[in-house]
Amino acid sequence: MKTMLELITTEMEAAFEKAGYDKELAKVTLSNRPDLCEYQCNGAMAGAKKYKKAPFMIAEDVAVYLKESSYFETVEVVKPGFINLKLAPQSVADYLNQMSETEKLGVEEAEEPKTIMIDYGGPNVAKPLHVGHLRSAIIGESVKRITRFKGNKVIGDIHLGDWGYQMGLIITELKKRKPELPYFDENFTGEYPAEAPFTIGELEEIYPTASSYAKEDEEYRKEALHATYLLQNGHRGYRAVWNHIMNVSVTDLKKNYERLNVEFDLWKGEADAQKYIPDMVQMLKEEGYARYDEGALVVDVQEESDKKEVPPCMILKSDGAALYDTTDLATLVQREEDYQPDEVIYVVDKRQELHFTQVFRCAKKTGIVSPNTRLEFLGFGTMNGKDGKPFKTREGGVMRLENLIREINDEMYKKIMDNRTVEEEEAKKTARIVGLAAIKYGDLSNQAGKDYIFDVDRFTSFEGNTGPYILYTIVRIKSILAKYKENGGSAEKLSIRPSGNVYEKALMLQVLKFNDVFEAVCEETAPHKLCAYIYEIANEFNKFYHETKILSEEDEEKRSGYIALLGLTKRVLETCIDLLGFEAPERM
Repeated sequence: MKTMLELITTEMEAAFEKAGYDKELAKVTLSNRPDLCEYQCNGAMAGAKKYKKAPFMIAEDVAVYLKESSYFETVEVVKPGFINLKLAPQSVADYLNQMSETEKLGVEEAEEPKTIMIDYGGPNVAKPLHVGHLRSAIIGESVKRITRFKGNKVIGDIHLGDWGYQMGLIITELKKRKPELPYFDENFTGEYPAEAPFTIGELEEIYPTASSYAKEDEEYRKEALHATYLLQNGHRGYRAVWNHIMNVSVTDLKKNYERLNVEFDLWKGEADAQKYIPDMVQMLKEEGYARYDEGALVVDVQEESDKKEVPPCMILKSDGAALYDTTDLATLVQREEDYQPDEVIYVVDKRQELHFTQVFRCAKKTGIVSPNTRLEFLGFGTMNGKDGKPFKTREGGVMRLENLIREINDEMYKKIMDNRTVEEEEAKKTARIVGLAAIKYGDLSNQAGKDYIFDVDRFTSFEGNTGPYILYTIVRIKSILAKYKENGGSAEKLSIRPSGNVYEKALMLQVLKFNDVFEAVCEETAPHKLCAYIYEIANEFNKFYHETKILSEEDEEKRSGYIALLGLTKRVLETCIDLLGFEAPERM
């Protein structure tokens, strides 16, 4: 179904044309002064010059025809030429009832669905997830859900860092510790053990130890680089160790991402792109795209319109080694071959913008992706502590993600138990649900590209613009609906009625904005706008709740109308938080 803004705009266009003016002037916007009106059109000002007529007179001409429309309760012309509109309560109720009857609350799915790949997560294997991995996972998951809700075919790819120098370091350190393992015996021809020679805990200790040692010992570093080379060139024993590293790491990563309610459709990594590199490099040479610069193979991506220098995209180093540019381009080759995506969205740290500018331009210039394939860089800012610096532990180290989640859950558990309204086990389960909402909403309510302060005290508060406040509102609505049912009421086939007071209408107007808001969120890839919207709904609901007798209303028609409105409000809120990647408990 069309959004309310589209329906009002159609009415406005018809009125402008009936009054003898161009319908292009009939742009309607939400009012930024809700105390004066709900919607507004300023087109009369733009038409004054064209028609050599005072804007107030143009607006009055148009208003005559708008007053015939059943959509509006009032149409007011305000100098110098604004047309202020208030919706008729009946038209609002009719629209909300139509929303209620549709599966997706009236959202129109894409007429031509696209295949969209979202590259997010991006952890390195053999390393624990830390807070630096949080934003990519949270933002990417929400963008995936939002894009899928619009009816597109969406594929989320974690794109693991699984093929670099860290693998050579782990192999070297493992060889140093357990030289007797068959992986390091060049004469071994049997089957390698099915069980890994390390646990995830041991693996996470091996890498930093090896990394530190390589910085101090040049011979050790060279050995690790050589191990990396052998692995990447098919060394049988090292490939077996690599498979163990992958199995142990991915199992652990899946557990941690599950705690964040983040799911990937693909668990591909840099290693999967390796087989595409030789043919890609050959093509770049043969087609004349690549040139040698001081021994390195590069592709120029500078454009005439650039105000700053954009360095060439480096394909191979002077020693023939591949780089991130190479792997990312080869991954695009793989994605084109396997999925032919219409769009690829990269959810990564904004400090990588230059790298992706180079990769995108190179991919377009060389035909790795078609001219019609959209490549989008969704760069996010850093998550900082209260001191404004990147978020750390109290000891000053990088905080593991599981520890952050535990800290938030413990804080939520204390607050829930302070109320003493639920049993201990239920409190723990609720704390996990609300804790995740606190983390995700705390992140997503900020514009992705901006840095933000991760404030545990504020994010876990049940008051203000927080995840717990949104969930508390949903739980309150659930409680009212449950009591209505307990008292013999049936929520089946109830209709929303025209508003009876200003608080009810304010809530109704917020709820009917869902489609308009969702379209903007999709178009701008902006989950923060969804957060702002549900915060407004929560506020309007709580005003309505405090100012209106709902269950004690004696007029059954009014009471059932309230219940129908609350049922739709709950659906909208629950749909929105699902798109953001969290859920609401039954009780809090």
